[in-house]
Amino acid sequence: MKNTFLLILLLFTGIVFAQTDKEIAASLITKEKIEGHVYFLASDELKGRATGTNENKIAAQYLANAFRGYGARQVPGANGYFQDVPFTKTTPATTRNLIVNGEEVATAPLPVSGGNFNYEGAAVYLNFGLDEDYVGQDVAGKLVYIKAGSETATSPQDMFRLMEQKRDLAKKHGAIGVVELANINPIVWSYIENAFGESRMTLQSDEEKEDDFNYIWSIDPNNETANSLATKRSNFAKINISGIDEQTIMCRNVVAMIEGTDPKLKEEFIIYSGHYDHVGIGTPDATGDSIYNGARDNVVGVTTVLSMAENLAKYPTKRSALFILYTGEEMGLHGSNYYVENPLLPLENMVFCFNSDNAGYNDTSLITIFGLGRTTAENDIKVAATAFGLTAIDDPAPEQNLFERSDNINFARKGIPAPTFSMGFTSFSGQVTETYHKPNDEAHTIDYDYLVKFFKSYVLAGRLIGNNPKTPFWTAGDKYEEAGKALYKK
Repeated sequence: MKNTFLLILLLFTGIVFAQTDKEIAASLITKEKIEGHVYFLASDELKGRATGTNENKIAAQYLANAFRGYGARQVPGANGYFQDVPFTKTTPATTRNLIVNGEEVATAPLPVSGGNFNYEGAAVYLNFGLDEDYVGQDVAGKLVYIKAGSETATSPQDMFRLMEQKRDLAKKHGAIGVVELANINPIVWSYIENAFGESRMTLQSDEEKEDDFNYIWSIDPNNETANSLATKRSNFAKINISGIDEQTIMCRNVVAMIEGTDPKLKEEFIIYSGHYDHVGIGTPDATGDSIYNGARDNVVGVTTVLSMAENLAKYPTKRSALFILYTGEEMGLHGSNYYVENPLLPLENMVFCFNSDNAGYNDTSLITIFGLGRTTAENDIKVAATAFGLTAIDDPAPEQNLFERSDNINFARKGIPAPTFSMGFTSFSGQVTETYHKPNDEAHTIDYDYLVKFFKSYVLAGRLIGNNPKTPFWTAGDKYEEAGKALYKK
């Protein structure tokens, strides 16, 4: 009788004190914790966390320590809590001179690809440098002069689109390099020069090496130089591009994992991800502030993922969790691209990628999910938002193509269902764009009461997806459904 009474008491106690997923999701999130992460990572001292800077490395170490403190495990094959991501940093040329038939071009030429380049000798003018322009021409070992664009491609955007085709043609015919003469407004030229005339970081890849073929742009208002070249039987070039320097910079994705509790479902992983880099120091605003702190973009997203890690470390779900905080997103989604091409765990075990990225917000009653209706996890996400008084909506600005502008897209292309969880907005304008990539995206300008509900919704959604008996997948007919079927052998 005594043992029976004790058993009944234990069962009753378990029922009384059993926590719901909603209670578990909310249990560890506080405004103070959120503020602690955001105020540090978006501080002026971290100078905007640009990829390749010491401040970016400090942010990575902070995030690794957070994972370690929660009890999340290191991922096999990682360097501690890091995945090393190699970049090449290229500093611009210090000397840029071009002499055309004895006359120096007034505006310095701009190297678009290639390295240091010194040439003095024969040059061939080939109109627009398209297929038909090479007929009967010998350009082997010579420099080629061409006009930018074509008869119908006259905008800077169209000129750039033709550049790769023209470069391939010149290489195919044995040219030593190309000088493309662009009839472009000087104001537009100044923007192009800023883009290509500054230090840049490119992701290293064994499969795709930076093109070493010398392709050089030169402004040519009203096609004056091109028209002069066209009238001459032979042309001459003297060009000096020097001072370009390259060095390898090792950057880091921050990674950690938590094993699931179900003997079978723990083989399936939910990825929780966001990028921790921002754009660093840039043009000062009206107040003189030049530090682009990136509190919304994307310290909020990173802190969302940290909240998930803290929760799952204490209350794991049936499925396992992989946490990835990327570097290099602002430079072209490089950290996530490197990860999917060099995964630490098999991609076919990754059944969902729950990315978190933000620009800004203008409606604190909403959560905006890019790709909400594109996966079978839609209902779990909506339920989680509703549980904390918010409404989950799909992308209200499809013209911005935001689903394909964050790290989730690299996973989607591999077939992994991958929506992005973002703060609420009804249009990509107003308060959203007022802080987007601007110095006023600072920690003290955020509504932290809203963030508490936002984070709780993300954690609850992750828990519901992680415990759902049905594995999430793309909805029927989605653009990436076939890639998913191939990945998971469906």
